Amino acid sequence: MQKATQQALYIPPHKLAAAKNSGGRSDDEAYQRLAWEALKKSINGLINKVNSSNIGNVIPELFAEDLIRGAGLLCRSCLRSQMASPCFTDVFAAVIAVVNSRIPEIGELLLKRIVWQLNKSLRCNDKPRLLALAKFVAHLVNQRVAHHTLALELLHRLLENPSDDGVELAVAFLTECGALLHDLSPRGLAACFDRLRDVLHEGEIDKRVQFLIEGLFAIRKANFRGYPAIRPELDLLEDDQQITHDVSLDDSGVDPELESEEEDDLEIKDKTETEAVELRRTIYLTIMNSLRFEELGHKLLSLNIAPGQELEICRMLVEACAQEKTYNRIYGLVAQRLSMIRLAYRANFERCFAEQYSTSHRLETNKLRNVATLFAHLIATDALPWDVLGYVRLTEEDTNSSSRIFVKYLFQEMTEQLGIRKLNERLTENAAVLGDSIFPKDSTRNARFSINFFTQIGLGGLTEGMREHLKEMERVAKEDREKKLGGSDSESEVEESSSDDEGRDRKRRRRKSDGRDRKRSRRG
Repeated sequence: MQKATQQALYIPPHKLAAAKNSGGRSDDEAYQRLAWEALKKSINGLINKVNSSNIGNVIPELFAEDLIRGAGLLCRSCLRSQMASPCFTDVFAAVIAVVNSRIPEIGELLLKRIVWQLNKSLRCNDKPRLLALAKFVAHLVNQRVAHHTLALELLHRLLENPSDDGVELAVAFLTECGALLHDLSPRGLAACFDRLRDVLHEGEIDKRVQFLIEGLFAIRKANFRGYPAIRPELDLLEDDQQITHDVSLDDSGVDPELESEEEDDLEIKDKTETEAVELRRTIYLTIMNSLRFEELGHKLLSLNIAPGQELEICRMLVEACAQEKTYNRIYGLVAQRLSMIRLAYRANFERCFAEQYSTSHRLETNKLRNVATLFAHLIATDALPWDVLGYVRLTEEDTNSSSRIFVKYLFQEMTEQLGIRKLNERLTENAAVLGDSIFPKDSTRNARFSINFFTQIGLGGLTEGMREHLKEMERVAKEDREKKLGGSDSESEVEESSSDDEGRDRKRRRRKSDGRDRKRSRRG
């Protein structure tokens, strides 16, 4: 205990410099502890400040440190920073790729630690940790630090016995590294998509996950446009400089440092129910005590919340909006501002949209109107991406009375804000990402249902393109029927003509035989 306390003590910089310059021996325990703490602090500082714009300056500083001795420190710092900030995963992977090109042992060590934690998280079904680790693996594969067989092995493990979380994780993983697999292993990628298609057709997973799969197929159809394997500013190595490690998920090893890491993670996750209730109470009081949306937005952004707690703010705003007797535009304006300031809020409001739509049957009509109006404002102002409408599949089988009311208020509010012509243009522009969700084109029955729905709610102007498509589908179906009927008619005509010919032949033979009989009778 005393040793752990000594290692955790803060050492002021001037004392640390004095200790280094005091001529202490390298075999002295106190000197080594000071040097170790200094190395750890330096590596952590460099990893924490690296981003896509300064990576070219940070990497030389990193190589100036004793990375041979601090290999474990670098791996631990990268894992912790990536877990705290998954949005910088591609940056951390680029740093490791450059370090791996000079010191391959570091890249291999990091991969083994990631594989160890992946296996443990898979056993415990720790979804947040799995999402972060899978994203790290995807970008390490993109940077050629890990072989692409590791990606295929992970996908096989996730889709072997598909669950909602496993399929969602596989979709997120393929979104990150699908572009690379498309080039390096098209057959393996095709097998993964075939498995996802089977899962989709079986229909045993949640609707939200089914929409995620459909969105992934749309991304694949666009050849992963917008999802490059490596951003240009992070493409720092030539092909001949890259060193790739062939690590498998079945590799096992003992790393004693991981135990201490797991203990630290458990301490971070140790949030009591009291703390969660207190956070929601603080958010609720902040909402209720604010008069203007500018004031409310400033107070919410000033709250001292931990990363990942943005979802609580988003849910509280949606719930507070639903409880109002009539829609209060302050909630839409605050949600719009939060989504445009921080990507975390944007992603969490998108998650709230999926949750509210999938549970719309639990809401009363007034709450449905308020919630739909809130999200209509966010979509119309581009605070949320238009592809969130992909969660809605407008068919008779995929909707119920509550979800149809939700969609009705959603589109009516967007029409009020944008106008029917502008809304039609935006839907046409985003047709690629929306797919067949709002306007299904897989059958005439579903297409007719969608057209009738929008016509009945007074938005028939949105269905002009759909009506043309329906006419084309009916014309093609009619031609197919006529071809089938024409084939059967021609066969019957041939049969009738052949039977007529046979009848005429029989009559001729009968007349000839009658004539011969008459001649014989006369002679006789």
